[in-house]
Amino acid sequence: MKVLVKSTRGILSGIALSGMLILAGCQAEILNKGYIVDEKLLAQIKVGSSAEQVILVLGTPSTTSTVGGKTYYYISQRTEQQFQFMQPTIVDQKVLAIYLNKTNKVERIANYGMKDGVVFDFISRKTETGGADQAFLGSLFRSVGNIFPG
Repeated sequence: MKVLVKSTRGILSGIALSGMLILAGCQAEILNKGYIVDEKLLAQIKVGSSAEQVILVLGTPSTTSTVGGKTYYYISQRTEQQFQFMQPTIVDQKVLAIYLNKTNKVERIANYGMKDGVVFDFISRKTETGGADQAFLGSLFRSVGNIFPG
């Protein structure tokens, strides 16, 4: 009788341990892609800084635009993949925009993300309204999966 109880406990312990290992393997994987903003580095960029200083401090932008003035865009995306066989889902995406004036000096800095389904600037705390820049940002957020393929 004692042998049966001990072997049953061993089997149950083995099943419990196996179950815990399987569940541990099911934890979602978070992936960060693109430019991850370092707040200390970003704090070094002020209105009036040169374009060269921006690139020296922040590095090469993900993309640039010359629509209505030169702008550097630093794009990042965070995805979550629940299981290896599932497609990752986008959890968060941001676009840091450094707007330059005609003399290649920083005119404005914006850190865009999605809030309630619309493009939102987390620095000025404003939602962009219309214009070429808004259209460009909207296309960046729609196509960000193509920028950072799985």
